[in-house]
Amino acid sequence: MTEPATARGLPAGADTVSVLAALRWGLARDLAIAFRSRNELVVQLVFFVLVASLFPLTLAPEPGTLAMLGPGVLWVAALLSSLLALPRLFGRDFDDGTLAQVALSPRPLPALVSGKMLAHWLVTGLPVVVLAPVLGAAYRLDAAAGALLAASLALGTPILSLLGGIVGALTLGARGGSGLAALLALPLYVPVLIFGSGAVAAQAAGLSASPHLSLLAAGLLLAGMAAPFAAAAAIRIALD
Repeated sequence: MTEPATARGLPAGADTVSVLAALRWGLARDLAIAFRSRNELVVQLVFFVLVASLFPLTLAPEPGTLAMLGPGVLWVAALLSSLLALPRLFGRDFDDGTLAQVALSPRPLPALVSGKMLAHWLVTGLPVVVLAPVLGAAYRLDAAAGALLAASLALGTPILSLLGGIVGALTLGARGGSGLAALLALPLYVPVLIFGSGAVAAQAAGLSASPHLSLLAAGLLLAGMAAPFAAAAAIRIALD
């Protein structure tokens, strides 16, 4: 590995390294950077809480109305919160040249990308999963509905990070990349939003939520297998 890459903190070693080690390095690096920028994490979390908390003030106070609209509102807030953090996934590393050094390292790029996507979910999606049942109380969601909402978010928010990673990589170097990434990502997020909020709505209607959760799980499996390779290919094209 070149000396500048080592100076940037990129992993040095033999050309053959494990995928797990590459994923772990990408995850640890991005988490360390995220926690050094606590203000951005707080802003993003406050954004989610404010959107979810202020919306009930615009609705009629009937419990039935709140319970019906609550899951959809919380899912939209989670989606917007994920979009808010999307430019940080690859944009800064691309601008300062770190991403080019990462691509030149001996570690497999799809595994390194996977670590970055996982870090993105841990700092954007996991807090949403934890807070959603608590905020659901403002929408008169009972414990069972809150648990189901958390389960749907636990399956759906990683898909948002994975799809966002593909879109973020595709728009690297583009003029107005952040806005373009949001426009491209929103149509991809819509099915996740529908199935995620639909799980709670189905339970409220006396139907099984299993089909919705199964579709989310299938989408997570598919995105988890394909997104790192698609994003890595897009990054290499952007760097050429």
